[in-house]
Amino acid sequence: MVGGAEIAVKEITDRIGEMEFDMITLRFSSRWPKFERLGNINIYRLGFFTNNPTMADLVKWPLKLNKYFFPFLACAKACRLHRRNKYDGLWAMMAAFAGFAAMFFKIRHKNVPYLLTLQEGDPIAEIKKKVFFVFPLFKRIFTKADFIQVISNYLVGFAREMGYRGALEVVPNGVDAEKFKVESLKFKVEELKNELKIADFEKIIITASRLVKKNAVDDIIKSLVYLPDNVKLLVLGDGPDRKMLENLAVELKLDGRIIFKGAYDNDDLPKYLAVSDVFVRPSLSEGQGIAFLEAMAAGVPVIATSVGGIVDFLKDGETGLFCQVDNPHSIAEKIRQYLDNKELSKKIIFNAKNLVVKNYNWDLIAVKMRNIFNNIIK
Repeated sequence: MVGGAEIAVKEITDRIGEMEFDMITLRFSSRWPKFERLGNINIYRLGFFTNNPTMADLVKWPLKLNKYFFPFLACAKACRLHRRNKYDGLWAMMAAFAGFAAMFFKIRHKNVPYLLTLQEGDPIAEIKKKVFFVFPLFKRIFTKADFIQVISNYLVGFAREMGYRGALEVVPNGVDAEKFKVESLKFKVEELKNELKIADFEKIIITASRLVKKNAVDDIIKSLVYLPDNVKLLVLGDGPDRKMLENLAVELKLDGRIIFKGAYDNDDLPKYLAVSDVFVRPSLSEGQGIAFLEAMAAGVPVIATSVGGIVDFLKDGETGLFCQVDNPHSIAEKIRQYLDNKELSKKIIFNAKNLVVKNYNWDLIAVKMRNIFNNIIK
């Protein structure tokens, strides 16, 4: 299971073949090589690792140490590689541990242009709370940048709040719309319905995310109380809240109507969307939310909250429906609107698909990112 940031790196670099990238990241699993080359990317993996770790293992020792050591290990590795390669530019994906590494590198190598990409989805107040003890240093991740690219207008405010006053551009994450065409998935759809034991009369609500507080999967589960028994919930993703969510389903006597699939390969997402009737993620915060765009591309109508970067692409009644934050009854009401009003669903599906194709295709986004790279290294 990968998130928007990981997808963005691959989709963008795949389309900028004339540039070469050295990527420094964490290893985690002993199955992953310390070094490999994929296309035009040289991948260097660092840190502690175990055999076949699960999502739960990532927050336990020794893997938990990785995020604290990564800024120092990554900066040291980048400095060694720079002596050999003489980098034209530095790109940090998100202002967290990679941001610290980039900031340390920039302090040492002032002449190397530094691009920071903001993809943060957690509440800004929560981010600030996490970095409270190193907050002045955290702000330097922003102020040391020569250019900041953000994936939503919401994150423009984050950059400015952290003291950045330089050049900035909004370039969103995108979607490979061809990948989500249902027409080519018919055989897989029937196969998957049998596997998931989905009957023809049942309606499937799908959510795909990390199982953490900010994605409010508990509110989706609670919304089933207000919906008919033929409405089921398909939960894709894993995370620290999974056990709590499974217990909640049992407590509400809804476990027979909820399918927890766990971590999934992003290449399998189209077939899961193809068996679904409505996509729901009632986020408490969101940097952008690539999963919403993927659902739109697949022709699955979306329900979301009007928080963060979601408002850039979701217009209530036009490209999706807004539900209230922390309100399972509101979620159920919006689900009913889709299920009971086919004309509304058709209109929203049509508008949402057109929006994704026009404004959120990776080819267009890669052109914008190429221009940013060229401008900072010229």
